[in-house]
Amino acid sequence: MHKDFETKVVGWSFLLASLLLWLGWALSPHHIGEYIKASDFEAIGENVWTWIWMYRIHIFGWVTLGIALFALVSVAARRPFRVLILPGAGMIIIGTFTLAIANAYFYNFGAWGVGETAGKSAAEIDTFMRDILYTNQYVTCFIRFGRIFSGVGFVLLGFAFLKWHMVNKLLGVFTLLFGLAAMGIILAIPDNFEIYKPLFHIKVVWALIMGVLILRNGIHLPKAID
Repeated sequence: MHKDFETKVVGWSFLLASLLLWLGWALSPHHIGEYIKASDFEAIGENVWTWIWMYRIHIFGWVTLGIALFALVSVAARRPFRVLILPGAGMIIIGTFTLAIANAYFYNFGAWGVGETAGKSAAEIDTFMRDILYTNQYVTCFIRFGRIFSGVGFVLLGFAFLKWHMVNKLLGVFTLLFGLAAMGIILAIPDNFEIYKPLFHIKVVWALIMGVLILRNGIHLPKAID
């Protein structure tokens, strides 16, 4: 088991990512769904600065998760592990930053829309919503594919964990099954945000467990070839 400064950085990065992601979500006074609706602007406007800061924390959680995965790659991407670690972590990173970009759009348009819709009539708000319709739908696609890309990465990473016993066996199984579930649910059940919603919380739990176990046990890299 490798347990040193490098693995501590990996572990603490995963822990910090889970904390930022979940606290930003839990303390937010309003949650946007799969896309922005006109009713979101009124709800955001009730506590706009709290909402802005919680969204900033949440977005930095995605960024920190990306850092944690890059750190994991820097430690574990050796022969023969890198053939699965690199594409697995890489796909999760792509999915993570796709989701970060989508959330940044909601953050920007949510705060901007409060001012743009304040004091306007229902007809004017409807016109405003039609003007952002295409971008709104495009970002919705970003969210779906961010989850699917991440799911592919989780399958590869989970397989690597199990093949080389790099982490606790149950965590490897959890990683693999979560990836399959993320892809399967979104591909089989299109456009159902309520069913998709638990995937975020499961990912946060995964990051938390990753952090705790790596800090406690390190990472198993048997017979690595540099």
